[in-house]
Amino acid sequence: MNVTDLAHGLFRVLETGDVALATDVVHDDFRNREAFVSPLACATPGPAGVLASGAWMRSAFSDLRFPVLATARDDDRVWVRLRMQGRHTGPFVRFREGALDQAIPPTGREIDFEHIHVLGLRDGKVAVHEAVRDDVAMLGQLGIFPPTPAIAVRMLAWRVTGRAVRAAAHVAAQAADAAALLVPAPM
Repeated sequence: MNVTDLAHGLFRVLETGDVALATDVVHDDFRNREAFVSPLACATPGPAGVLASGAWMRSAFSDLRFPVLATARDDDRVWVRLRMQGRHTGPFVRFREGALDQAIPPTGREIDFEHIHVLGLRDGKVAVHEAVRDDVAMLGQLGIFPPTPAIAVRMLAWRVTGRAVRAAAHVAAQAADAAALLVPAPM
């Protein structure tokens, strides 16, 4: 598989949760340097962590797509410029060190914003992931930054009623289930 195919494959795994594709394009020692804002399962090394990351994102955004706009490469890295697109139909839960940081209730709004990803390559597979995302643009498209009064009230209500905690637990379980497709749970 050439480097462009690897890059496209990685983002296709995030869109679909394709286990076979994950094992084809993701190195067993894969590390996601962006996993600190996601459920703990997303920090799992190898393809399992990528499957968890995809489950986490798809739990918040239906019709998730990552159209690639451009790629560049050197011997052991590929840079990918792409867009993240989808509709916010589930809670978007951000974590900090595995704990709930923020839960954004579904808004039904479309997102479409740019990222730059740097993928480290080893043994013909993706081994490292780093990203520069325009999260402020995404939060603006969701009405979170600056917060509209309606969204601010909904987020506060979610926190006060415990819905945010329940959403975080549910999303974390979905990510763990996706990772468990390749990594059996400890006994």
